[in-house]
Amino acid sequence: MTGQESFPGAFSLGYPVVRGHWDEMVEGDGLLRSHWTTFIKGLSDLPTSEMASRWDRGQRLIRENGVTYNVYRDPRGLDRPWQLDPVPMILPAQEWRVIEQGLIQRVTLLNQILADLYGDRSLLGDGLLPPALVFGHPGFLRPLHNVPQAGGVHLHFYAADLARSPDGQWWVMSDRCEAPSGAGYALENRTIIARSLPDIMRRQPVEPLTPFFQKLRETLFSLSPRHRETPRIVLLTPGPYNESFFEHAYLARFLGYTLVEAEDLTVRDDHVYLKTLDGLQPVDVILRRTDGAYCDPLELRNDSTLGVAGLVQAVRRGTVVVANSLGSGLLESGAMAPFLPVLARRLLNEELKLPSVATWWCGAEKERGYVLANLDRLVIKRAYLGGRTVGEPVFGDQLTTSRQAELAATIGRTPHAFLAQERLRLSTAPVWTAGQLDPRPLMVRVFVAAHDGGYVAMPGGLTRIAAERDGKIVSMQYGGGSKDTWILAEEQNRRAIPIRSSEPPVKLVRGAHDLPSRVADNLYWFGRYVERTEDTTRLLRAALSRVGNAAGFGAAAELPAALRLLNSLCRKPGGKDPEEAVLTIARMSFDPAQMHGLRSTVERVHRMAAMARDRLSLDTWRAVNRLHDELAQVDVSRGTEDLVTMLNGVVLACEALNGLAMENMTRGLAWRFIDIGRRLERGMHVIDILSNSLQPAEDGGSAALDVLLEVSDSAMTYRSRYLSAPQFSPVLDLLLADESNPRSLAYQYAALDHHMEQLAAGRRAAFYGPEQRLTIWLCGAVRTAQIEILARPDDDGERRNLAAFLEVLRAKLWELSETLTREYFTHAVSRSPNGTVPMREPMP
Repeated sequence: MTGQESFPGAFSLGYPVVRGHWDEMVEGDGLLRSHWTTFIKGLSDLPTSEMASRWDRGQRLIRENGVTYNVYRDPRGLDRPWQLDPVPMILPAQEWRVIEQGLIQRVTLLNQILADLYGDRSLLGDGLLPPALVFGHPGFLRPLHNVPQAGGVHLHFYAADLARSPDGQWWVMSDRCEAPSGAGYALENRTIIARSLPDIMRRQPVEPLTPFFQKLRETLFSLSPRHRETPRIVLLTPGPYNESFFEHAYLARFLGYTLVEAEDLTVRDDHVYLKTLDGLQPVDVILRRTDGAYCDPLELRNDSTLGVAGLVQAVRRGTVVVANSLGSGLLESGAMAPFLPVLARRLLNEELKLPSVATWWCGAEKERGYVLANLDRLVIKRAYLGGRTVGEPVFGDQLTTSRQAELAATIGRTPHAFLAQERLRLSTAPVWTAGQLDPRPLMVRVFVAAHDGGYVAMPGGLTRIAAERDGKIVSMQYGGGSKDTWILAEEQNRRAIPIRSSEPPVKLVRGAHDLPSRVADNLYWFGRYVERTEDTTRLLRAALSRVGNAAGFGAAAELPAALRLLNSLCRKPGGKDPEEAVLTIARMSFDPAQMHGLRSTVERVHRMAAMARDRLSLDTWRAVNRLHDELAQVDVSRGTEDLVTMLNGVVLACEALNGLAMENMTRGLAWRFIDIGRRLERGMHVIDILSNSLQPAEDGGSAALDVLLEVSDSAMTYRSRYLSAPQFSPVLDLLLADESNPRSLAYQYAALDHHMEQLAAGRRAAFYGPEQRLTIWLCGAVRTAQIEILARPDDDGERRNLAAFLEVLRAKLWELSETLTREYFTHAVSRSPNGTVPMREPMP
């Protein structure tokens, strides 16, 4: 290790340069590289406390925005926050221009290779590529042979993983041609860093990223085979268990596309349609993030639940364009790398500008012999990415003699399935940790998009860093992190380049018509779980506020009534006094193992929001995270007063979420199904608490009714209206039949009836549907109910008429729920995060 020049301020840069590696920030003599000077000066001017505060805000933004990356081996699983370092990776303009030219040449070459291999196959006939390398690759999709591609473009979006060797040379470690991931994360990284270090970033002429995405939009727009004024473009995702599902939803929202899963699409007469609540809508372009082999169970993998039956035939007929083209994963084999220099001379009449790291495919005898003789200094990898062939890279120098022998035998049995690469000593870049900079090995994923007959590169990319200073694998799946990547402009331009769209003006419309029934189902349950969270919290708060130190005047008389209401959440534990029973139920509700507990319900809120996050605003997502965080702060070991205070925060978080839905969401189908879920769940809750309040007239009296009004958030309304102690008949009227009270059953039925009318209007049905008939009946039942008769006790003090009436209402409400499911929702196939979702790449 060598020291490094120090700057004034809190960052005393005793930066440890790793010997034998190129460092991106520091030259071999320990001096800063010129393009880092401005950034490091700005960083050094910040006090340590200021930088720490800024980065706390940055990490909070990551959590609030819900930026996640699904690490399959991580206990946090689907909710693992995205790992970002505040210090960017910086490249000067002149160096980037060289990389950019090499990238554009490389993707042009790869596109021509694909066109040949799925066309004339002259490269195979002339012996420039071994047939075994192509025909043995699981990504070579034979049904796509001789299928023409729009404009002759197979690769509409491409990525390459770059690494720098100790001599400063950039090498391509892998090509990403199937469904490259990481561009959305790169854009989000830029957003977070720009908000965390705005003053430092303004000092640098950093190239913006948004024009690249605008050009990608223009390219996809131009691919429509029907040349409609507004083509329908969808982004096809494998689903929420995919490692980069956040990015799928993020890009769909940013680009303005509909995020779909396979079950949202169908093929009719060789045309692809989006299944929406308004019927089938034609699809023109599919930007896919699902591996090609999984995209059609009819002609490709018949064991896939991720595909659209008939998609290949639709592509063959030219009625839909898939980007990237199906079968482009063939080029993701690292075994193709040794042949690229020759192919560049053949197809482009040029030398390859951006070389691949030295690679040997074991399917060739001579190369296999070299690999077996040099196992101890090479990195052994699977030749084919995707599906079941994914394996971790093996570093030969870390193997024992016996393990090397086993590996050699395995290669000998299936040589075509393995390749070896030279082990590069990766360059390092500074990582901010505990107020100091520390070097980490890195790789940079860069992106290219087809545009206007050629290709354009994103001026930046996704820099990934290893978890440790001596980390051998740079991967997010192995605990690594990421960096924003700054490309310095040749001429300083502090203003973002304006985006000028070449798309024609669109016709004015009101209302969206692209809500898949699967998404409607998720939104419906999102609304139900949010309401269930609030109802459960109010029940727990009412009971706990009458226990221990939190108990006030009259609590002893009200506690039994509060405990009875809790029966709708959890049955009273036997053999316990009321206070202990309430505490036991509270502990059970906060236990994640309790399926119907409060914590489990909030987890479902979070999951439903994640599955429909392209339909929810950023503020709504932040409100969901706030609700999740509020519950996470609840500690059942605290005193009852503290628990009640924490539950107050949960109620407010629920109210904030409901307020956003009511005041900010456009009154379209997405909002309507959220509100249908809320109204149906609240109606169930009102019936439950009324049913649990049917004690004999002389038992509990006013104290029990006080609890009922509190739980229903209707105490103030009652007192201002009646100016007297609660009595059963007016309380029943307020909670059952008063349509002016948003907490009453009648209000929920009226809202549901209005929703059913609007849904029926959208379907243009001539007759009442079953859901309409149910809400009309329910509204009529409560509007014509004779409250005085229902409230009148029997001779023994029971209220059997009311109990029977409530049971009928409950049954009808459940019937409405089942009817909605049958009429509007399509349930997704259950998928396991470790079973049916392809784990094709350990990155971004």
